[in-house]
Amino acid sequence: MAIFPIDHTLLKPDSTRQQIQAICKEAVEYSFGAVCVNPSWVKECVKNLHGTAVKVCTVIGFPLGATTSQVKAFEANQALEAGAKELDMVMNIGLAKDGDWRAVQNDIEAVVQVARKFDSITVKVILETCLLTDEEIKLACKATVAAGADFVKTSTGFSSGGATTADVELMRATVGPDFGVKASGGIHSNEEMEAMLTAGANRIGASAGKKLLKRGAN
Repeated sequence: MAIFPIDHTLLKPDSTRQQIQAICKEAVEYSFGAVCVNPSWVKECVKNLHGTAVKVCTVIGFPLGATTSQVKAFEANQALEAGAKELDMVMNIGLAKDGDWRAVQNDIEAVVQVARKFDSITVKVILETCLLTDEEIKLACKATVAAGADFVKTSTGFSSGGATTADVELMRATVGPDFGVKASGGIHSNEEMEAMLTAGANRIGASAGKKLLKRGAN
């Protein structure tokens, strides 16, 4: 069965164990690539997804990106020890707005260095594009590539805006054809998903994962 490049996402602060179990079941049923949950639910997802092809993804420095690099590194290590296989870390947006790109890269590298101690870990960097200019998006993409991460990602879904096709196109043009681009935030239909994929995304993050597939629209 084909694996759909969708991270089935549940990051609400009031998420319950029953809801987490439900998205794991749906991820297996619909052959999603991963579930993306807050760190406290990683072990629950690992348990529920044992023996399946669905990976467990969690978030680091979420949703503001403003914790220290040391805290992000600790959080990443704890999540990976719990069984996570993918990390979606939030870039330090304040440092980006200050133009301190060396510090932005160092912050990302702190998480990447932890991830490389484990096998087959994917690191995605959330840029929060709605808060950045086009030039800042390009510089953030370059810092992400230089730091050794695997993906750039548009949004947390918790700020003032989500993914746009224009931002995805810009990100893809900046990182080139072989780097990961994840569109996330405000993607609610199959048509919106297809537009993001056409724009250059090769991964989609959404809480409405079933609705993104035509066979899940009902």
